[in-house]
Amino acid sequence: MPKNTLVGVDVGGTKTAVLVSAGAPSVLDRIEFPTKPTKGPEPALRLIKAGIRDLIAKHRLKPTAIGVSCGGPLDHIGGIIQTPPNLPTWVDVPIKAILEGKFGVTCRVENDANAGAVAEHRFGAGRGCQNMIFLTMGTGLGAGIITDGRLYHGANDFAGEIGHVRLTRTGPVGYHKAGSVEGWASGGGMPQVAQKAVQAARRKNEPTILAEILKQGKPITARDVSLAARKGDVVANRVLRSTGRRLGETLAILVDILNPERIVIGGLAMRLGDLLLGPAREVMQREALPYSTAVCQVVPAQLDERIGDVAALCVAMGF
Repeated sequence: MPKNTLVGVDVGGTKTAVLVSAGAPSVLDRIEFPTKPTKGPEPALRLIKAGIRDLIAKHRLKPTAIGVSCGGPLDHIGGIIQTPPNLPTWVDVPIKAILEGKFGVTCRVENDANAGAVAEHRFGAGRGCQNMIFLTMGTGLGAGIITDGRLYHGANDFAGEIGHVRLTRTGPVGYHKAGSVEGWASGGGMPQVAQKAVQAARRKNEPTILAEILKQGKPITARDVSLAARKGDVVANRVLRSTGRRLGETLAILVDILNPERIVIGGLAMRLGDLLLGPAREVMQREALPYSTAVCQVVPAQLDERIGDVAALCVAMGF
């Protein structure tokens, strides 16, 4: 007899994963493929449907619900993906209706930051918290907010867009805004900061591994910065401290407004740990209200690279 199962779909700008589970957070099987957003949504949608069909046939499963985790903006009630920055060709894609029509089961759709917040709250570093913030800190920077044990959506699903907040009048660009949180404190913003740092190092005749990358005609990435920093590169470590301090300013804003007991940070924070979080905590403690800071822990996410899978399964389960 077929066994009941959850289906998760994690849609990203680079890759998409389809997975099946008898219950989160465990994954029974998964497939992954490039999303290729320049080709529009149709090829990826075909692969998503084929992946679900193949996995449930392979394991003789009966899907009970499908969960889709995807970057916003989106309409989570209608299940419509509304042109996310990393999926610019996905214009008003009714993925909920498409998958429900194909498989005849409930499909739920959620912003990836919100889904990640629920995943870490239930199964990761946020367990036991009533008031928690999850920061994605990948190519971009978004937030999922848990208040009184429940996910907070806001009036029209746009709560938590801390990446759009302006920290400085000018600066690296993120979220289409110079000097924004996303510009200063994300994997997409860090290379912009590094580029400026290399230019300054050249003027001082200061050696740096990052300059060698540019000489090869390659763009600097956040991974390049972190690898150089671990090798003791002075300029790379300077960039990490700058990113950490700007992250700390962001954390102070969140602590003063939302008074969380824990801030869980994914992406770069999972990979860099205290290289990034050390400066961030110092600035947060200096900038935020002391009574609020005293009850707030800042920790890396615990689900590591599994977070996208677990987040999609949490969406399938419902909040």
